[in-house]
Amino acid sequence: MPLSTRSVRLLAATASALTLGACAAVGPNFKAPEGPKGAAAAGYAMARDAVAPGVRLSPEARTAGPWWQAFGSPELDGAIRQALADSPTIAEARATLEKTQADARAVRGEQFVRVDANASAERERINLAAFGFSGFPGQPPISSPTINLYQVGGSVSYDLDLFGKKRRATEQANAKADAAARQADAAYLTLSGNMAMQAMKIAGLRAQMAEVHDIVADDRRVIDMVRKAEAAGGQAHSALSSGVAQLAEDEAMLPPLQRDLDAARHQMALLSGKSPAAWTAPDFDLAKLTAPAEVPVSLPSQLIRNRPDILAAEADLHAATAAIGVAVANQYPDIRLSAVLTQEAIKPGDIFKADSAAWTILGGLTAPIFHGGTLKAERRAAEADARVSLARYEQTVLRAFVQVSDVLSNLGADQQSIDSLKVVNLAAESGARDAQNALRLGGGPMLDVVQAQRTLSRARRALVEAQGRRMSDLVELYAATATDWRTAS
Repeated sequence: MPLSTRSVRLLAATASALTLGACAAVGPNFKAPEGPKGAAAAGYAMARDAVAPGVRLSPEARTAGPWWQAFGSPELDGAIRQALADSPTIAEARATLEKTQADARAVRGEQFVRVDANASAERERINLAAFGFSGFPGQPPISSPTINLYQVGGSVSYDLDLFGKKRRATEQANAKADAAARQADAAYLTLSGNMAMQAMKIAGLRAQMAEVHDIVADDRRVIDMVRKAEAAGGQAHSALSSGVAQLAEDEAMLPPLQRDLDAARHQMALLSGKSPAAWTAPDFDLAKLTAPAEVPVSLPSQLIRNRPDILAAEADLHAATAAIGVAVANQYPDIRLSAVLTQEAIKPGDIFKADSAAWTILGGLTAPIFHGGTLKAERRAAEADARVSLARYEQTVLRAFVQVSDVLSNLGADQQSIDSLKVVNLAAESGARDAQNALRLGGGPMLDVVQAQRTLSRARRALVEAQGRRMSDLVELYAATATDWRTAS
């Protein structure tokens, strides 16, 4: 039955009023959490933690460019930039981000009017007998006719979204896209940090190997001294045996260091998205790496806004909160408006004539009555999932604070170790010179030289190990505090 003009106008006016009135979405509105109480004022250090020299708390900790440039190494800068461009890990993060962004656009499209077009051509045989018509009395039966039917038309539909289900779904999808963006940032930061850590490991191992080579050279000089003294009758042959044993012991330190160095180079190739045969890591030199005199570190309150993993956890919490709104809206009625216009004719030339038009306007309401408790259970599940996301967020924040505290404490301990080991090295070098001079002048036994050389060997290695460890801890500090990792485009 056709609708009157008045009815159509009334339906349109009602739809417009409902559309304008549908501005509030059910469910909780998301509010970014403030983080653990007292975190902003408490700082990072625990009582009695070692104080990290050169570290300055700053409301806005930024370096001039990407953080790794603070070490003054063009080789490190080039290696990290290449890794950021070629790493499969970064490619995966980018693709995941593109997917979630496309998903968000698809969900957002559900809020708008849907317009579809359709067309068809049919050939149909009409069975008149099925309608009880077989012909006129006394006349031959009328055969069922075969006709062509052509249709063209379109439809328009719109969900009024009275309780904001689609808007909450869009909010949820946008939050998931934001989480993916933060996870991509975290992938960048993690990759750059891991590359720098391997570079510092390479530099430290090469420095240790250089020290061992120097120690081996000293051992050989001592052996040469003993041989000369033995030839002159000033030393027994047993002294030479002690020197040879010390040389072998020191040379045995080289293969494990070489093994660790090769592994670090291979790992750096992996991070760069290359095979070890296709790419060789630079020979980073510990002496050429510059330790920054001062490192700006974000305040705890700012760290929450800087670290990508914290921001990703916050976005996940936002998505979980929006999901509650979707579950709540499922418990309320839904109204959908639609209109269909069709042009039908048995001849193609008649399809666009005015009397070939047919139309339908429909307003449909769907309201849940009984779903076996499913809708309430889904709402409770969404609320529980939001609590899970909140707990994960808080745990992520605490883990970040602990990581920064650990690194700051390690840096303090590193500096104390370096200062002490420098004193030990000076003393060991002096002791080794005295023992060698005494042996050369015939006033000291070979055993004293060997013992002094062993002490110097350990002191040298310990010092370069501490220096390399401090550089690695500086890298970890930059990464832990999420200092700028973005490269210039």
